[in-house]
Amino acid sequence: MKNKIYEDLSLIRSRAKLTFVFIEILLIIIILFFWKIQILDHKKYWKKSESNRIREIVQLPQRGLILDRKNRIIAKNKASFKVSIIRENSTDIKESYQKISSILDLDMEEIGRRVNKYKSIPDFLPIVIKDDLTKKEVSIFESRKIEFPEFVIQPEPKRDYPNKICASHVVGYLQEISMEEIKRGKYLRKRIGELVGKTGIERECESILAGKEGLVREVVDSRGRRKGEISRIAPKKGRNINLTIDLSLQKKAEKLLQGKEGAIVALKAKTGEVLVLASYPSFDPNKFINRFSPEEWIKLANSQEYPLQNRAIRGLYSPGSIFKLVMAVGALDSNIINDRTSFFCRGSIIIYGHLFSCWFKPGHGSVDLYNGIKKSCNVYFYQLGKKMGIEKISHYAKILGLGEKTGIDLSGEKSGLVPDPKWKRETRNLPWYPGETISVAIGQGPLQVTPLQIAAQTALIANRGKKVRPSLLLDKTKRLSFPSVGIKAEHFEKVILGMWMAVNEKGGTAIAARISGFDVCGKTGSAQVISKETAHKLAETKKNEIKTHSWFSGFAPRNDPEIVVTVIVEHGGGGAVTAAPIAREIFKLYRENYAR
Repeated sequence: MKNKIYEDLSLIRSRAKLTFVFIEILLIIIILFFWKIQILDHKKYWKKSESNRIREIVQLPQRGLILDRKNRIIAKNKASFKVSIIRENSTDIKESYQKISSILDLDMEEIGRRVNKYKSIPDFLPIVIKDDLTKKEVSIFESRKIEFPEFVIQPEPKRDYPNKICASHVVGYLQEISMEEIKRGKYLRKRIGELVGKTGIERECESILAGKEGLVREVVDSRGRRKGEISRIAPKKGRNINLTIDLSLQKKAEKLLQGKEGAIVALKAKTGEVLVLASYPSFDPNKFINRFSPEEWIKLANSQEYPLQNRAIRGLYSPGSIFKLVMAVGALDSNIINDRTSFFCRGSIIIYGHLFSCWFKPGHGSVDLYNGIKKSCNVYFYQLGKKMGIEKISHYAKILGLGEKTGIDLSGEKSGLVPDPKWKRETRNLPWYPGETISVAIGQGPLQVTPLQIAAQTALIANRGKKVRPSLLLDKTKRLSFPSVGIKAEHFEKVILGMWMAVNEKGGTAIAARISGFDVCGKTGSAQVISKETAHKLAETKKNEIKTHSWFSGFAPRNDPEIVVTVIVEHGGGGAVTAAPIAREIFKLYRENYAR
């Protein structure tokens, strides 16, 4: 009997122990849970509790103005309102979409896509549904606040580009911060829905232009109605920026490029200040501010005209006969020729067993350096190329600024390419052939430059060997010093005389750029887009002719240079026909506006 009683107590005790262990584990879990809430997550829940009675409203600052060198407005601000949804205040999100859809004339699917884009952020944070609201839309929301507790109307300074497409590649555009950029921490102290500079000066000077946001903390009831204000920090306006751009010259340049594809660059010869940086086709930066759809963005980005491409700093072209200036400077500096060394042009010449033609089929006869530049004689420069060799050509091209970025204050500038045997071995695993040197000598072959590089090189020649760095920020140019490239000024003087003859003497290839009394010096160029063999085949099959790219680069006046102008028109034909007359119009307007 005793044994039975003992056995029964043992069972009860074991079960009691299990119960106590279970209760202990449960208590530990509860304690850990409360520890997590009160210690680890206390900030999160404190913010949630505070949001039930305190609402923080960010007040965006006025963005700094962008002005040209004469204080004319390129980018300004205008008053605007935006509507955002706070999902936490919505009892039925689809019903909320339906409410706002009819008022804003927006498709419900578009609203859903907009909100889903930021679905990972906390529900109490606002998501912008639409900006730039009309007065009617604002009044509807304001008069029906009680019906729409999930929607908030906020003022927002809105960027405005009054000149539309003018200087759009320079000024750039604003666009909404993406979730990826927020996660990467690319923009500190920025919130979802905010617009930031994505290209151009808007991007480069974001920290200067953006200013500092303000903050209003107010008491609200459970339905989001304002009961009073706790504190207010006023927003601080961004700083204004003056560009070196001359708006009248910029507008003229873009007008001259309408209907074409190409670029125009104009620099202050001695300082590198950019007066014109035009690329066409262009785009209207105002379109980016209205948070347009992905479809609209894809259509613009994939356009066959490439309006978003800044051809002035990113367009890569063969320089054609513009490169003959590099050849002339290099040959003089290396004592391969002097200014009176002559070569005979019969219209073509056989070098290394291949026939190389001059653009002027009858031939130029006996040609010295000055007439070689003036008449742009290919045969003269073919023979210079043979004497110099590719290493020396490459050396002088790099000294004069080709093959490297100019250092302009815009992102995305390309370096171009100055070829040599090492480059060909590394990139194509092939040897350099002597015949390739002859093509490079007249600016053809794998040689690639940007219009801005050619403008900077022309400024270097105009300054008799002093290098400039193109700049778009007016105050920055005052702090720059410009080194000499170490080539004697007398060599540049001889090249400049040839450039002056090309514009001002009968028979000069650049005479279309001539302005009486302004002493314009310049050089034209025609860069092949396809090989001559392909061009002949197209002619035989009676297909449309593909014209060469049209170049001009020059400066004025000759003895005290003030302005450099570089023009390229894609498929524009001869430089004398298309690019030089365009350059003349820029020189003419500059002289009218700035003549001493």
